[in-house]
Formats: sequence, structure tokens, C-alpha cells
Amino acid sequence: MDINQFYIAGINYKKTDASVRGSFAVSNQHYEQLLTEAASARIEEVFVLSTCNRTEIYGVAANADTLITLLCRQTAGSAASFKKLAYIKRGWEAVEHLFQVAAGLDSQILGDYEIVGQIKLAVRFARERGFIGTLLERLLSFVLQSSKNIKSNTALSGGTVSVAFAAIQFLKENTADVKHKKIVLIGTGKIGKNTCKNLIDYLEATNITLINRTEEKAGELAIELGVQYDTIENLPAQIEKADIILVATNAPTPIITKKQLLNAGKKVLIDLSIPNNIAPAAGELPQITLVNVDDLSKINDATLQKRMDEVPAALGIIATHTAEFKEWYQMRKNVPALKAVKQKLMDMHQCNLFLSVHTDVHQTVTLPNTVYIQKTINNMASKMRTQHQPGCYFIEAINDYITCTVN
Repeated sequence: MDINQFYIAGINYKKTDASVRGSFAVSNQHYEQLLTEAASARIEEVFVLSTCNRTEIYGVAANADTLITLLCRQTAGSAASFKKLAYIKRGWEAVEHLFQVAAGLDSQILGDYEIVGQIKLAVRFARERGFIGTLLERLLSFVLQSSKNIKSNTALSGGTVSVAFAAIQFLKENTADVKHKKIVLIGTGKIGKNTCKNLIDYLEATNITLINRTEEKAGELAIELGVQYDTIENLPAQIEKADIILVATNAPTPIITKKQLLNAGKKVLIDLSIPNNIAPAAGELPQITLVNVDDLSKINDATLQKRMDEVPAALGIIATHTAEFKEWYQMRKNVPALKAVKQKLMDMHQCNLFLSVHTDVHQTVTLPNTVYIQKTINNMASKMRTQHQPGCYFIEAINDYITCTVN
């Protein structure tokens, strides 16, 4: 597969706010339909990364427009709007981008390690449906290993390294006596679960009620963490009683509206969702404090400078793994030539020109042709990897083979 056919097209927090990113968010249902259409378009390798920070489509295609069209058929935003805001990268530039995204270097909060889990989920979804081929599989293996090494060997992910944790910091700095407040957390996916754990571990909060569209899921997490849960049908009553409400769902439209909060009293609302699952207009009410993911990313983090100091080390680790992937890719490109030369040598041997090797003047020993052929191919592969001189290898391979068989 030609690396120049590998594209990434995306938007992120750098040029768009949460409301715009929300119009290009991709749910699992949309993702499923996108992959169905990818098959019809004969796109064999593709995956979509849709988070609160970004929506990106990665794929092997004839051009980026094909991928953008495929993506935007499933989003509220149009392809024309997407192109005005998007960055498009191709080939090795796209490879470098994926390495940096997985490292947390391109995150709204520098070093955000939650992106690794989000990449894994996005790739697993595509792999289970047959859209992760040889190129992406091997690339992602190098990318995730690089990210793991950065996590283990640098302090890039130290301190406040996710939006979910930034929410905890916001509450700690802006809400008095948090541990005694009535907290409602809506959404018990990965971000919701992490947020709930952080509320307990860092704020010592215990008066927490979990609500999820699937009641069983909320119940399981509530039992695991020792908190309460309720049904989605009782959401209005829980909103009324809550002092703090956190929303980490992926509904296509707001599940909490301004109207629901008109007479609900003083509350702090934190929207961790993209698209917004708390209507932005709710923040206009004088008794309501509303923050979203963009607001949380601006929180002053005392560990930021320390993490910034780790960027050069992270880039060095990325460079090492990128070089390893390039070496794999180069050898992958050589496979057809190696196979062709091997077949030619097999054909030559069938001509009975090189059947035996003389161990001394009195004895002739016939050896399997594969011994010499494989030795020749191994030697050729080594030269192709280190010398990069296209066009010379076939003649050299024949010479090597003749030398092996007649000496």
C-alpha cells in the first residue's frame, strides 16, 4: 500500500469551539453507517476519531475529499463547512500527526492520556467491521507503543491531564464544601466513570447519584463505587434536587434545557459532552453557573510548565518509533520484488544449471535448491534495507546464487 494514499482530515479545538465541533461529532450509529458506505466506496482502511477535542477521519483513499464526503454524510455539519475549518495531512505528515495525537501533544490539555483509550475504541470499532488492514494495523501498533513509552518515560501526562480531571479542579476552586453537595452525574461511559472516581478520590464526595440511559449500567457502576443511581425517567426530579450536575453523555441534542432550570435554584452545571448536552442558553440564568469543555481547558494548571518541558523528550520517542515504522514500510514495499526474484531463481534452478555443490574432488553432494535461494533472498533483503539502490538487486541476486551453487 502506498503511504501517499494515507490521509487524515479533521477539525479540532484550535479553530473551532464546542458548538461547531458538536455539529461534526460522530455517534456509534453514524460510525456504523459511515463504514457501510465506505465499503460501497471501496475504501478498505478507515477509522474515525470523534472526541470532545476533535473529529478526524483517517483512511487510505484516492484523495482527502473522498474521506471528507464520507464523514460529513453522517454529521449535522456540511462537507463545505468542514473543508473551511479542516486540516488535511497526507503520507508521512499524516503519520506524524497520528503519533502526536496519541501522545497527547495535540490535545486541548497537553498530555491528555484519555485520548489513547479513545483511539483504541475507535480502531476496535473499525477493526471489528473489517476496516483496519495491514498498513493501519502496523502503524497503530507503533503509535500505541510510542504513546506507552512516553507515558512511562516522561512526565508529559503528569498533573491535570484530562477534561474530566479539570472538572474536579474547577469544582475544588469554585464550589465551597463540595463533599457535602448533592451531585448528579449523567452518563456512565468512560469519561463519566473517571469523573465519578475523581469526585470520590479527590473531593471526598459521597452524595452522588448516577443516571444513565441504560439503568443497569448505572446500577453496576453505583455498586462498584458505593454511590446511588436512578432512572432516566426521574431525571427532572434529580435536576431539581441537585447542587451540582455533570453531564458526560453523547446525545445528539441537549438533555438539560434552560426551561428545566428556570425555577431550579442555584446550581453548578458542567457539560463534558460534544455536542453540548446542556443547552448553552441555560448559562444565561443568573442562578446557574455553566462550564463546558472549552472553559475547562483554560483552567490554570500549575503542572503545565513541567509538562511542556517534557515535549522534546516525547518528540524524541516519537522520532524513534516513526523511524521503525518507516523501516517496516520500506521492507513491505520490497516484498513484491523479493517474491519475484525468488520465483525467478526457482525457475532457473529448474533448468538444471545449478544442481550440486562440490565438497571436495571425490564427492558431490546435492542440496535442496531452497537453501541457496533463501540465502540469496535474505542477502538481497538486507541490501535493500540498508543500501537503497533500486534496479541493481536482481543482477546481484543472480550473481550471489551462482556463487553459492558453483563454489
